[in-house]
This record gives sequence, structure tokens and C-alpha cells, in this order.
Amino acid sequence: MLNLQYLTDPTGTPNAVVIPIALWRQVFPEQTSPIAPEDFTEAIEDYCLNQAMLEAADTPLLDRDAALAYLEALPE
Repeated sequence: MLNLQYLTDPTGTPNAVVIPIALWRQVFPEQTSPIAPEDFTEAIEDYCLNQAMLEAADTPLLDRDAALAYLEALPE
């Protein structure tokens, strides 16, 4: 579980997120200068995709019949 903190204005509206430095270094391992917003978004997407792929590698594969049954059970 991530320990993210939110900074709020005086009315309680969130306006920033504090990311633990350990997570920041995982997402941006070689970042030493300010990062452009478009690079930030891409790095977050890459990190999340990588985490999903690692999780999927640990998930057992379904055989054809089980996969079809799973897909047919999904709501439309």
C-alpha cells in the first residue's frame, strides 16, 4: 500500500500529492533535473505498465476453456 499524502488548500480541496522518495526513485531512477509534464506522464504510464506485467507474470495462465468461460462471464 502506498503512503501518499495530499496537500490541501484552506478549504480542504486537494491541490498536490506528496510521493514518497522511494517510489519517486523507482519511477524516475536516473532523474536529476526537473521533469517536463509530458515526460512525467509517460514515466508514470511506463512504471504502471511494468508493474502490471510483473504481476501478470506471477498469475497462473488459464487454459482455453477456462479463459473462454471467464470472458463469457464478464458483464457487457
